[in-house]
Amino acid sequence: MLSYLDPTEPIERRVDDLLPRMSVAEKAGLMFHPSTEPAGADLSTHDAAAAAQRDVVTRGISHFNVFGGDDSETVAAWHNTLQDLAASTRLGIPVTLSSDPRHGFRSNPFTGQSLGSLSRWPETTGIAAIPGTDAVRAYGETIRAEFLAMGLRVYLGPMADIFTEPRWSRGAGTFGEDPERVAELTAAFIEALRGGPELGAQSVAAVVKHFPGGGPQLRGDDAHDARYPEQVYPGGQQELHIRPFERAFAAGATQVMTYYGKPVGTEWEEVGFAFNAPVVRGILRRRLGFNGIVVTDWNLLESDMVGDYLFGPNGWGLEDRTPAERARIAIDVGIDQFGGDRNTAIIEELVDAGLVPESRIDESVRRILREKFRLGLFEQRQVDIEHARETCGAPVYFERGVTAQRDSLVLLSDTAGILSNDATLFLEGFDDSDGHPTTTDPTTADAVVVRLDAPFEPGRGSLVAEYFHGGTLAFSTETIERLQAYAEHAPVFVSVFLERPAIVGPLIDLGATVVGEFGASDRVVLDAFSGRSALTGHLPFDIPSTMAAVEASREDVPFDSAEPRFRTGSGLQRRAVADSRQEA
Repeated sequence: MLSYLDPTEPIERRVDDLLPRMSVAEKAGLMFHPSTEPAGADLSTHDAAAAAQRDVVTRGISHFNVFGGDDSETVAAWHNTLQDLAASTRLGIPVTLSSDPRHGFRSNPFTGQSLGSLSRWPETTGIAAIPGTDAVRAYGETIRAEFLAMGLRVYLGPMADIFTEPRWSRGAGTFGEDPERVAELTAAFIEALRGGPELGAQSVAAVVKHFPGGGPQLRGDDAHDARYPEQVYPGGQQELHIRPFERAFAAGATQVMTYYGKPVGTEWEEVGFAFNAPVVRGILRRRLGFNGIVVTDWNLLESDMVGDYLFGPNGWGLEDRTPAERARIAIDVGIDQFGGDRNTAIIEELVDAGLVPESRIDESVRRILREKFRLGLFEQRQVDIEHARETCGAPVYFERGVTAQRDSLVLLSDTAGILSNDATLFLEGFDDSDGHPTTTDPTTADAVVVRLDAPFEPGRGSLVAEYFHGGTLAFSTETIERLQAYAEHAPVFVSVFLERPAIVGPLIDLGATVVGEFGASDRVVLDAFSGRSALTGHLPFDIPSTMAAVEASREDVPFDSAEPRFRTGSGLQRRAVADSRQEA
C-alpha cells in the first residue's frame, strides 16, 4: 500500500509520501477554497453536477464552502457526490467541506445561511449573553455532531473579533465587546468543536477569524462593501484586538482567516490584511509562531457569483494589480489558501514564471495535507444519509438550542410586569401566538406585544449593504410614535433583536417592558413575557444612550460610548414566577 493511503503510518510520513507525487497543478488545487452548492430551488441538477465536475476533477480543488442545501440530507448526499468525484482523480485526495454558521435564525448569503433542519440557536452574541462557558461548549458540541453527520469538517469561525464599534454590521457574529470574555468563549468553542485534546476523525476544525481583528471598521461600515475598506485604530488598540487570537491558538486552533479591511493611519501597510506583510508575516507567522493554515476571506483575486450578485474582487489597496500579482503578494507574506476564488491556473502561472518557487507552494500544501490526514478524511470518504437524518435537529440538540434561546434573553425594563396567560393580545412581528387569544385591533387588546429589529439604514446604494446593516442605531420617530399610541390603550411589551446595540432608551421611557434577544422563536419570547420561563441573560455589549455618543466613540476601544444607557453585563433577573424580580 502507498504510504499516504496507510492509516497506520505517522501523519508526517504520509505527507512526505504524497507531496512529491503531486504536480504543480494538483498542488494549486489545494490552495483554493471556493463555494459549492447542491441542486435545489435556485440551481438545477445539471448545473450543480457540471460545476462539481469542473472544480473537483478538472481543477483539482479539494476544499469547498457549502452554500445552500435544502436540508441536512441534501448536504450529506452532496458531500458523498463530491467525495466520489475526488476519488476518481489521479491521487484520490478527498475533499474537505466547510460551512459558515448554519444554526441561527437569520441568513446572509455572504456570512452564513440558516438551515431549518438543524437545531436553532441565538446568534453568537446571544451565546455570550449566557453567563459562564457551559452554553458555548454545548453550542460547539452540537455543531460538531450535526456538521459531522453532514460531512462538514471545517467551521468557518468562530469570530474572535471584538465588538468595539457598535455600528459594525457583523457584530452579531462575535462574542461581544468585553475582550476577556471574547477570548474565553473563543477558546472554549474551539475546544468543543475539536471534541478532544487533539484534532482527529471526530473533530470539526475551526477557522478562527478575522485576523488581526475585524471590529474597528471605520464608522462600522463593513469591508465586504468596496466603498468601506478602511479599518482604523484611533485609540491605538491593535494589540487588544489580537489577544483573542492568541487565546485561540493556545486552545489549538489550526486555521485562521484574514479580513478584507486595510488598516489606515497605523504603522502597518495600507493594504488588505491578506497582503499585509507586517501583520501576516511579522505578527501571525513570526511573533505568534502560527504554523497552521492561513486562508483569505472570500474573492480577493477575482469575482464570483453569490446568488445573483457578482462579488469581488476584494483586494483593497491592490485594486490596480492583476489577480496573479495579488496572489503572489499574498503567498509571499504567508497565505496558504484563497477563499472563494477557484482559478487554480494562477498558481501554475506564478510557478512556471519563476515568480513563486515551488518550494514555497509546498509549504502551504504540506499544512493543508496535514490537516486532511489529521481529520481522517482519507479513511472517512462517505457519510451515512440516514445518520444525518436522525442526528441533525435531533431532540437532544433541538432542546439545547431552545434552552440557549431562553437563557440568552436580557430583560432591560420590567415596567409592564408579567403578561397574563389569558390576555387578549395585539401582536406585531409575530407568526405564532403560542395559544394566546389575539385581536387585530390594538385598542381592544389587553396587551400589545411587538417584535422589532435593531434599526439600520436600508437602501444605501449597494446590494451588499442590504445584507450588512449599517448606519443609525436609533429607532425612527415613526416607530416610537406607533408604540406610544399602543401604550395609550394597553401595556406594551417589546422584544428587540439586538443585531447591533440599538438605542432602546425611548422604548423604555414610554413605559414598555423591553427584552433584548439575539435570535429566538416567537414561543420563547412569549414564554418570557408571560413568566413561564426565567429571564437571566446579561448584555454582551454596552447599549448607547444617543447616536451622538456613538459617533464620538473610537472604533477600536471597547466601552467607549459616553454614559451608555446599559453597561455590558447588565440585565434584570426574573424567575419563572410572578413577583420574584431582583436587580442583577
